[in-house]
Amino acid sequence: MYRELYEKAKAAYVNAYAPYSKLHVGAAILCGDGTVFTGVNVENASYGAGICAERSAAVTAVTQGHRDFRVIAICSDTGEAWPCGICRQFLYEFAPDMKVVTGNDAEHLEILRLTELLPKGWTL
Repeated sequence: MYRELYEKAKAAYVNAYAPYSKLHVGAAILCGDGTVFTGVNVENASYGAGICAERSAAVTAVTQGHRDFRVIAICSDTGEAWPCGICRQFLYEFAPDMKVVTGNDAEHLEILRLTELLPKGWTL
């Protein structure tokens, strides 16, 4: 399952829009019912207006009525890619115990729980 999800993230990153950082990132998020949503990073000349691949995938899922996130795989054109702080907190809102998968390739994956990456996340 993790390899397949990672491969979906890898297939997605070719659509990233990264003219400034040149770092193309893809994410694939698995929901409780087995549905997978992908997303990519989309940069902007106003840097703060850019969006990461993880939030792009999560927002697409929520738009389609899915909030039961189980696993997210992240891949970049340079290999391993962990979620930034904003993405960690954003995902924590929905699934603190979700698994985060990344690696340099599908054969060398590292899997951590989101709570390991953000041990003191919070919700209102």
